[in-house]
Amino acid sequence: MPAVLADVEELVTCESPSGDLAAVAASADVVARVGGRRLGAAPDRVVVAGRTHLRWRFGDGPTRVLLLGHHDTVWPLGSLATHPFTTAGGVLRGPGCFDMKAGLVLALHALAALPDRSGVALLVTGDEEIGSPSSRELVQAEAAGCAAALVLEASAPGGALKLERKGVSRYEVRVRGLAAHAGLEPERGVNAAVELAHQVLAVSGLGDPGRGTTVTPTLASAGASANTVPAAGAFAVDARARDTAEQQRVDAAMRGLRPVLDGAGLEVVGGPDRPPMPASASAALFERAREVAASLGLPPLAGVAVGGGSDGNFTAGVGTPTLDGLGAVGGGAHADDEHVLIEHLAPRAALVSALVADLLARPAP
Repeated sequence: MPAVLADVEELVTCESPSGDLAAVAASADVVARVGGRRLGAAPDRVVVAGRTHLRWRFGDGPTRVLLLGHHDTVWPLGSLATHPFTTAGGVLRGPGCFDMKAGLVLALHALAALPDRSGVALLVTGDEEIGSPSSRELVQAEAAGCAAALVLEASAPGGALKLERKGVSRYEVRVRGLAAHAGLEPERGVNAAVELAHQVLAVSGLGDPGRGTTVTPTLASAGASANTVPAAGAFAVDARARDTAEQQRVDAAMRGLRPVLDGAGLEVVGGPDRPPMPASASAALFERAREVAASLGLPPLAGVAVGGGSDGNFTAGVGTPTLDGLGAVGGGAHADDEHVLIEHLAPRAALVSALVADLLARPAP
């Protein structure tokens, strides 16, 4: 455990907000250093659009088991000043510790415990928190043809694994109006803020709670000054769906939006970002994981469906059996109370290591 905690501290204390390429590159150096120390091998560095991703491959044959994680976080530079790395009372804290730097350390130690890693690959990306724009094709290519993809993202509450993830779509609705003086002649304008309000209400009605579909208007803005009829506005939309049919229904509805006010214009950009990860993608792997956990004397594993997306959506999308949420147990992802429960780190690493060994010894169909 001292080595595990030291490695987590080394990763957490190198801040790596997704939007800062220099910070992500520095973090990649730290992950490569820690990984090289544990695995006895340097990773390949894959730089796409200035962003650094790391890949370890073991053995000369094809990859059969892919371990997957990311080293970027949502926390801006300077967060360590207000959220320092600490370990107290059995709880580890620090920006990005739960999502998901402790998970990366678990992956490294799990692989280090294997006497034979032939057929295993570990991919650590640097842009998952912003939708994996530069690593998506890399993730899909690494996963294609594998017997299993094990995602070391943080666990669900109570340590549950993530068996199903919703597909994610992101949009921006852009509204065009016509500026006019708000006091002298507002009637000559076309109010983009009012048009935006109409569209927000229309979009918010596209969800289907019965099918688990959420369509949520989020960040919004309109206008340039307080005494001018707004000439432009825009708002972002986050849409989540359990199946491809619902994702496509929402996409068609978004593209079918039309202006309400005379003279207003409307543009919808964006679309599906991550495909759904259905329960069928994880069912067989989850049973294997439960068997392995029982053989280790660990408590029975639980599994849940979640709304958040991960790179596991991409691995499932190319047909690779995928099991997600194998990382740290804790809570507070992206929040002030982000934390990891230290007592679960060693059992989790043992589970991942034994599961990889089992998959190598008994390949899945």
